[in-house]
Amino acid sequence: MPYDKGCHTVFHHRYHLVWITKYRFKVLKGAVRERVREVLRQVCDELGVSIISGALSRDHVHMFVSIPPKHAVSDVMRRLKGRSSRKIQMEFPNLRKRYWGRHFWARGFFCTTSGMVTDEIILQYIENHAPTKPTDVSR
Repeated sequence: MPYDKGCHTVFHHRYHLVWITKYRFKVLKGAVRERVREVLRQVCDELGVSIISGALSRDHVHMFVSIPPKHAVSDVMRRLKGRSSRKIQMEFPNLRKRYWGRHFWARGFFCTTSGMVTDEIILQYIENHAPTKPTDVSR
């Protein structure tokens, strides 16, 4: 299992992110689609987010990414949606008429994590890690 590394961290954070266009309009095609893809890649590069996989449908985006622990998922999503919305509406004036409220993406997003270690494995590791009975730090 490949781990990612930061200055003082080693991590394996994988997130499946999904968000939709406002009103579910099917506008992610042609030049708009390519530009959205470019902007999302730029934002991820700036934040140090690794794109493992991604897909743009005509009305929504799927991304499977690795986000460093210094960034909250909500902040990454805010940057992805905000920057792409702003750039798309500036560069494609015909979309500005359709999205009159300056919102290209619908509110909210879907996020789930992916991992290879279950809760049971972690509990078993903690239980068997120390030669003596571990202290309960959860209280």
